[in-house]
Amino acid sequence: MKRKLVLENGLVFNGEGFGSDQFTIGEVVFTTGMTGYQETLSDPSFHKQIIVFTYPLIGNYGINPSDFESLNSFVGGIIVHEYAKTESHWKSQMNLDTFLKKQNIPGLRGIDTRALVKTIRTKGSMKGKFCDENEDIDEVIKKFKNHQLAHHVPEVSTPRAYSAPAEGNRIVLVDYGMKKSILKELCLRNCDVVVVPYNTDTNSILELNPDGIMLSNGPGNPEELTESINTIKELSGKVPIFGICLGHQLYALAQGAKTYKMLFGHRGANHPVKELSTNRVHITSQNHGYVVDEDSLKNTSLEVTHRALNDGTIEGLQDRKNWAFTVQYHPESSPGPNDNEYLFNRFMDMIDEFKLK
Repeated sequence: MKRKLVLENGLVFNGEGFGSDQFTIGEVVFTTGMTGYQETLSDPSFHKQIIVFTYPLIGNYGINPSDFESLNSFVGGIIVHEYAKTESHWKSQMNLDTFLKKQNIPGLRGIDTRALVKTIRTKGSMKGKFCDENEDIDEVIKKFKNHQLAHHVPEVSTPRAYSAPAEGNRIVLVDYGMKKSILKELCLRNCDVVVVPYNTDTNSILELNPDGIMLSNGPGNPEELTESINTIKELSGKVPIFGICLGHQLYALAQGAKTYKMLFGHRGANHPVKELSTNRVHITSQNHGYVVDEDSLKNTSLEVTHRALNDGTIEGLQDRKNWAFTVQYHPESSPGPNDNEYLFNRFMDMIDEFKLK
């Protein structure tokens, strides 16, 4: 069936539809990973976004639940140059088209994805909508003007607290849209993890007697989460804190820094990042559209520890006054390289040092 993508600047890309027929307006972004489409589709940070895959063939190894980062997919749609109708992998339980239909996610194939990505890189991420072949483009563009892209952390966070018991350090993991692999890395270190909703207050967190607090990834504009920012500010210095992605941004805001939206963001599993203290370069997995403003760090206790080599933006922070560090990228990878799992060990070391002070 014929289907088209309409962008808010009036550009139209015509192709073939697959997956669901339920269309929504979403922010059109692109990801550069060559593999890992299952983890990408199940990453809550992509909530209601329309993902363009730069790799030309998607779906060749099918779908299996063991590689999901959450139980459900929250994306608004996907765009591929070509998708594999027949998958080939011993673990596969269904093909990509069947999965998208089950999750009510529309897909578009057969367009020039390189041209679309070049448009986003030049003009920036923008609103888009899938349409039927005969839908009036002018009417669609009018709808964009009245549609606000708001954060959706409440829709991806756990509604109630739950635990993954163990005998090690008690970690309270604040879920802003947590990827499963973050919880997995903590469990591999024998942590006694309690996952709590994004809006859990300071007293409730401290009543759990945490040895450390993990701030997870998640979607949207961090500056809109004022309640979470205030909670993190109150927790700072009381317990060691490790923030990832949105958690990194929220921690910076809690210390008085600012964030801004990037032109097209970082999304993919192949982004080089330099650790400034060692000059080592790590290949990282990333998924974010906002970044901490470096000029805003001047009157804070934060110092830059990691920097993106592609554009020089901040990828890591250390709090000189409080027991905390954060990274913009995803050390748990999935998809992506495992270069940065050492940061979870560093978090455990920080907790041990805090106990001895």
